[in-house]
Amino acid sequence: MAGEQLQVLNALDVAKTQWYHFTAIIIAGMGFFTDAYDLFCISLVTKLLGRIYYHVDGAEKPGSLPPNVSAAVNGVAFCGTLAGQLFFGWLGDKLGRKKVYGMTLMLMVICSVASGLSFGHTPKSVMATLCFFRFWLGFGIGGDYPLSATIMSEYANKKTRGAFIAAVFAMQGFGILAGGIFAIILSSSFNAMFEAPSYEVDALRSTVPQADYVWRIILMVGALPAALTYYWRMKMPETARYTALVAKNAKQAASDMSKVLQMDIEAEPQKIEQTKEQKSGFGLFTKEFAKRHGLHLLGTTSTWFLLDIAFYSQNLFQKDIFSAIGWIPSAKSMNAIDEVYRIARAQTLIALCSTVPGYWFTVAFIDKMGRFAIQLMGFFFMTVFMFALAIPYDHWTHKENRIGFVIMYSLTFFFANFGPNATTFVVPAEIFPARLRSTCHGISAASGKLGAIVGAFGFLYLAQNQDKAKADVGYPAGIGVKNSLIVLGIVNALGFLFTFLVPESKGKSLEEMSGENEEKEPQGEAEPPSSSGRRTAPVA
Repeated sequence: MAGEQLQVLNALDVAKTQWYHFTAIIIAGMGFFTDAYDLFCISLVTKLLGRIYYHVDGAEKPGSLPPNVSAAVNGVAFCGTLAGQLFFGWLGDKLGRKKVYGMTLMLMVICSVASGLSFGHTPKSVMATLCFFRFWLGFGIGGDYPLSATIMSEYANKKTRGAFIAAVFAMQGFGILAGGIFAIILSSSFNAMFEAPSYEVDALRSTVPQADYVWRIILMVGALPAALTYYWRMKMPETARYTALVAKNAKQAASDMSKVLQMDIEAEPQKIEQTKEQKSGFGLFTKEFAKRHGLHLLGTTSTWFLLDIAFYSQNLFQKDIFSAIGWIPSAKSMNAIDEVYRIARAQTLIALCSTVPGYWFTVAFIDKMGRFAIQLMGFFFMTVFMFALAIPYDHWTHKENRIGFVIMYSLTFFFANFGPNATTFVVPAEIFPARLRSTCHGISAASGKLGAIVGAFGFLYLAQNQDKAKADVGYPAGIGVKNSLIVLGIVNALGFLFTFLVPESKGKSLEEMSGENEEKEPQGEAEPPSSSGRRTAPVA
């Protein structure tokens, strides 16, 4: 196999875009649709949880989750996702993509339903069971990252591979949108059926008993799209690259892909046999891996880590923006269900105007511009807009300038999605060897989730007012929003610099990028030219 690609892999590389490509996008993409719905729907209901379980009689404002409870409820799924990315990424390389793919989906279905059924006699016990199930929900979601990206990259052709992987990731946008739209419909229906006064008119009656069903239903509905695609996931054959290059079964790989591509493919078992007696290739913790792909892994982990710090910390000033432009009035002027409606409407508008278009711009341009250019451009504009928000921050706080602030804020989201938020997902699925591809993608994604935890919670404390008296209830003094935005601008600038460690994979086969065509050469033997005359990608 040295220097020469198996016919089955070459057939996949040069295949015209066919129906099976789109079914693979839908099957893998529905997992991501569910991931986004499940991860982001919690932000729609945290205010409601505070009103229901932490109401204080006679208080001027509605009940809210204490800082530690809020951090746990919002962040525990991120912790589960990080663990799941590492574990299922490794398992996907050990057992195969298909075997593990069904496990992650069933875990998501079961834990989505269980989250909505969280039980207990006290607020603490309800929040504890909710956090328990959301951790395991995150664990399942984590597995979907490396597996979906790897499966899509190994099914796709060279010409449109970037667009196909990005399209799977772009389903996240529709998941966020679906969560918002469903919450709008549900809260509107409950508001019409169970009328309630605002908190300032009647504090107790402003939260109707039926409000407890609202958050539970919103969380449980996330199980539906995952359950609907389970059957189709189980019908997908194992990827030819795993079967041929890792499981070393050329006959099975050729048979599977002959059905998928609807053409005759030669099995070529002799090429696989040549490699069986040789070493099966270097492992993750070897000098050879460090030499070939060490800088690549540093590039994918660092850029994803830095991106997610900036991306997830943007929720810092989301509530201030929504309040400033009147999308969300003060909490005491609404009843509990009306507040869910207003938050859902605001998040849906942001998703519709900036998040979703950004994803699909990437899908449209990634195979024309290349991954490197899009990631560099995204980090550059995120840096520019973050500093443009930070340096004249006092200017943006005046009422007449708030619309400009919202536009700038939306543009940072747009260039995150038409930029590193998509490319950091695509590239790790393309540049590592088949036997380590899922593992390395899982490590890169877990690094991103670590950044998300730093961004979402580190900056929640960091962005508090420098005057302790003006900080949110229960929080210590921080460095203020302006200084936090400057820090985020620096984070984006570092992301721009670390992008130079990541190689361009546009238009190249996966084996060309990973160097698998020549890595099994016996030592001392010259490398013959490949049958197609291709050069292998330079390695770090």
